[in-house]
Order: sequence, then C-alpha cells, then structure tokens
Amino acid sequence: MPSSETVKILVLGDIVGKPGRQALAKRLGQLIEESGANFVVANGENASGGLGITPPVADELLALPIDVLTSGNHIWKHKEIRDYLDSQERLLRPANYPPRTPGRGAGVFEAPGGLKVGVLNLEGQLFMNPLPCPFREADRQLEVLRRETPIIVVDFHAEATSEKRSLGFYLDGRVTAVLGTHTHVPTADAEILAGGTAYLTDLGMTGPVDSVIGVRKEQAIARFTTRLPTSHQVARDNVQIQGVVLTADASCGKCTEITRHTWPAD
Repeated sequence: MPSSETVKILVLGDIVGKPGRQALAKRLGQLIEESGANFVVANGENASGGLGITPPVADELLALPIDVLTSGNHIWKHKEIRDYLDSQERLLRPANYPPRTPGRGAGVFEAPGGLKVGVLNLEGQLFMNPLPCPFREADRQLEVLRRETPIIVVDFHAEATSEKRSLGFYLDGRVTAVLGTHTHVPTADAEILAGGTAYLTDLGMTGPVDSVIGVRKEQAIARFTTRLPTSHQVARDNVQIQGVVLTADASCGKCTEITRHTWPAD
C-alpha cells in the first residue's frame, strides 16, 4: 500500500482508432509519472478503426501501462473478440449482459504494493441495447467485489445523462467512482458526492477532437443532411487524451479528489 495511505487512479475516455492508440503509446508513461497514478483504466471499445476492438489491438494496448480495458456496446463488432474475452481477464465487457455471454464484466486487479482495485463495467438501457438492469447488476457485482477491496471504479457506458447520474447517486458511498463513457464528449460536472463517491457524466475520449465524436466531420454531416448510409472513418486532427485522476483513501475506498484533464497527444 502506498505510504501516503492513498491511491491515485488514472481513468481515460474511449480510445478511438489508431490516433488514440498512438497518442497513448507516446504519452501514457509521462502522464502516469506526472499524475503519480498507481493504476490505469481505459475504455477500449472503439480502439480498432473507431468501432470495436480486435485481439491484436487489445494486446497492443495491454502492453502499455494500462491495467484494465473496459468497453461497451461496440465490443461485439469483431467476432474474434469473443474467445479473447474468455481468455483475457484484463479486458472487460459490460457486466449486465445475459448469462453465458463471453467474457466478464468485473474483476479485482493488483496495483503496485499489493493494493487491490476493483473495476466494474456496466452498460445503460436508455437509447441503448435492451439489456438487464445495470442497477441490479451493480448490486450483485459489488457484493462480490467488496469482499476483496473497498476501492472500486465503475465505468458506466451509457447514453442518457439522467441514467448515468442516477447510477452515481445509487452507488454513492459504495464505490470509489462512477464515471460515464460512450458519448465521447467530456462533461464539466466532476464532483465528489455526499457519500464519498467521485462522479463524472462522461470522460470524453482519447482520439481526434476535430471530428464528430471521433468520426470525420464531413461524413457525419453528410449522414445527417442526406439521411443516407455513409462510411465512418476515424478523423486525424487535434488528438487529445481526456480523462480524470482520482485520489482515494486506500483503507475505505472513498474518493478525496477528482481532477478532470485534457492532454495533447504531442
């Protein structure tokens, strides 16, 4: 356990395509050193071509100092990821998928010094897939995770602000942080709730921000103005790394500080 009795956790928004991966390969070590992070979580569900993740790309990211990759509704884009999810414990899919779905939605992982950090991945219901309730699944998963550690980070991959915020209040005092992903646009509502849980509606993304949520803006505009199917290609310009640094009490898991960051890729 760190001598300060605290743990610092770096949590990064959705990695979008090759530009996002290249930015992390170049900058992640420096960001860890500057922030003093003991543990790193990143959402990787858009890391392969801007949609989904393949086993080679997951291996590439997990070779970096990323402890856990979370995901969301696009995790199933590439069918070869299914067997990989069963074999790679450090890549999570949302926990509230039906029984017998490949992979796992939560885990306890070891940080330096033997400190244990729990990570729980959930997917929302509003404007998303018709999945089982993430609130009830959170209850089931926390019953197991809290037997091993009070430090638990929740990636809630969801569309609706109301659903994300509701889960934050629902889990307040039971987890270290509830952090939203999926919309790729960072929100300005980072706070520590009354029970000691850090909350942010959306982390943003690790990718090109001169875009429409990572996609070339010309293609996105064409889709909206013509209503015709268009290809989606990852943009290239103004790549940023967006996320938060959490400081938590290692003995009880409560968050004492959440700081939102946007780092340039260069």
